[in-house]
Amino acid sequence: MSNYSHPLQKSAQYLKGVGPKRIESLNKLGINTVKDMLYYFPRRYEDRSNFKKINEVSAGSMETVRGRVLTMGLRRLRGKKTIFQLALGDDTGIIYGIWFNQPYMQNVFKVDEEVILYGKVDYYRSLQINSPEYEILRDDDEYATIHTARIVPIYPSTYDLSQRYLRSIIKRCVDEFAYCSEEFISEEIRLRNGLISLKDALLNIHFPSSGHDYEQAKKRLIFDEFFLLQLALALKRKDIKHSLPGIAFDLSGDLLAKFKKLLPFKLTSSQEKVIAEIESDMASSKPMNRLLQGDVGSGKTIVSVWAIVICVQNGYQAALMAPTEILSRQHFLTLTNLFSALKIRVGLLTSSLKKKEKEEVILKVKTQELDVIIGTHSLIQDELKCKNLGLVIIDEQHKFGVIQRAKLQKKGKIPDVLVMSATPIPRTLAITLYGDLDESTIRELPPGRTPVKTYWISERKRTDFYEFLRKKIAEKNQVYVVYPVVEKSKALDLKAATKMYEHFRDSIFKEYSVGLLHGRMKDNEKKDIMDLFKKGEIDILVATTVIEVGIDVPNASIILIEHAERFGLSQLHQLRGRVGRGRAQAYCVLLSEAESQDAVKRLSALTKTNDGFKIAEYDLLIRGPGEFFGTKQHGMPELKIGNIISDKGLLITSRQEAFSFLEKNQDFLNDCSNNIAVELMEKFPDYKGFVLAR
Repeated sequence: MSNYSHPLQKSAQYLKGVGPKRIESLNKLGINTVKDMLYYFPRRYEDRSNFKKINEVSAGSMETVRGRVLTMGLRRLRGKKTIFQLALGDDTGIIYGIWFNQPYMQNVFKVDEEVILYGKVDYYRSLQINSPEYEILRDDDEYATIHTARIVPIYPSTYDLSQRYLRSIIKRCVDEFAYCSEEFISEEIRLRNGLISLKDALLNIHFPSSGHDYEQAKKRLIFDEFFLLQLALALKRKDIKHSLPGIAFDLSGDLLAKFKKLLPFKLTSSQEKVIAEIESDMASSKPMNRLLQGDVGSGKTIVSVWAIVICVQNGYQAALMAPTEILSRQHFLTLTNLFSALKIRVGLLTSSLKKKEKEEVILKVKTQELDVIIGTHSLIQDELKCKNLGLVIIDEQHKFGVIQRAKLQKKGKIPDVLVMSATPIPRTLAITLYGDLDESTIRELPPGRTPVKTYWISERKRTDFYEFLRKKIAEKNQVYVVYPVVEKSKALDLKAATKMYEHFRDSIFKEYSVGLLHGRMKDNEKKDIMDLFKKGEIDILVATTVIEVGIDVPNASIILIEHAERFGLSQLHQLRGRVGRGRAQAYCVLLSEAESQDAVKRLSALTKTNDGFKIAEYDLLIRGPGEFFGTKQHGMPELKIGNIISDKGLLITSRQEAFSFLEKNQDFLNDCSNNIAVELMEKFPDYKGFVLAR
């Protein structure tokens, strides 16, 4: 079956009421074909079956009113500013629609026309709605009955496409083409999950007769979306596990035995469990593709080192990619110290190296004079060729995209892959974003780690806190002070790192050694400052979020985060993780005058728990999946209707159905008449995160 011969693949331009001019505006909304229009879902609905009278509406609430235009006019203010005001009346009273600096609105309405206004009602001398959404009820519309006296869909739109126009053409499209939608989910799956037909779902998602009809339509369409996404992930997992020959590593070598004896501490039971999972993967001839997550300080690094030792003792090379130079150097120093007695050769490749140094490192990797190469994005440059790459480790995976991960993998034939994240990933996001990976989680912290005490203080407590800092510094504790910006900006009324560094150094803490660290500094300057801080020669390190990951200074026991409301919840938790690595009681102090509801929720949550997994769930709830990791750059396709938080139950159910379907229908992609295959290929035509082509 050719997709383009199908009625739903026709250009939307040829629908009645569209034409060559309107199609350009529709294209901007992502509507190109008839199918795009069927799947252009409303962003909300208005129940216009029972309008309130004007005398019944309340100031401060969102209301929909209907009446006739009594009068209207445009007032010009100072400069070029204007106010357009419309008086709308019914048999109980008058309410005003107000539009600021939109003089063209005077050409939109006519006196005595029937109009619907929707928006937040205010009271200023009289009832009014500022910049309301509006709709003019005219009798010349063949679909007049879809605009009022029912549940009415409201679509995402642009200024040149009115709701009334969009509603009319989508209604025409649904009536004519919804029946052309072919079922791709079997009747067995539909019955098992209580799903209505696709045709009914498309009709009722746009023009539901009742709340129940809408809920049933939404359930079906969300299931479809999640099912296809999880099926694609299942296919990628299958390709990795079954289609590609991996490396079967020998676990019994002398190098691993020697490494175990050299470990200066006892592993936690959680670490031992995760290591067993990784060893099982590496011993298998199927490629490892595993996500290792754990809270800040849970001991992920030593687990990754264990995997590196297995790799090297089998004659292969390992590559570890980190998002920042500071974190790369931290790993380089840690691994160099751990591997010195094992004679494992470790190299570092970053952008700050001089040309000759880079060339030398690249040559040593190519000739396998280095067993382990650590670096930033420099590792995925074309010049770097690995002679025998067997293991790829990506730290702080959420800082990288899918394509970057794939580029590093291609440096070897079929290397094992271990993806690490110190930002715990909520289950719903993990099975959506990393559903192709096996998952390992370190749940417990090493013994002896004292939980960090977290406090939220206001500006009036600043002086008292400075006295607390003096006391702690006198006891040989070191301090981080973090700011959201490097330099003061006219646009933002925020304290800046550089200015406050000078203020601390020259005035407040002039008796102590104060250092400055931020992202605009040269890499060698950053390295020098960090070396001084680690040696204890700097008492207070003023910094930006450049210290968010990769900084491990056991003597640093206090972190002050200024303008804490400017940071995300997971980011605040990461910053808090910079302290509490030594024996002294550690403190995280959030200084903020936050008043917004979201900011208060974030800061309050951080003071109540140190559990990164709880914080991640809460952060996902506050920010939503789109912002949690910036998921677009990480290969997560845009979801049109499903929400991985509120629709968690459907996400898990659809995943089970998708994996079960693939198990029973291993070769369904080879059947070009299979409707699921058609839908899947259409959904992910060029999606780099999936391996669908055969």
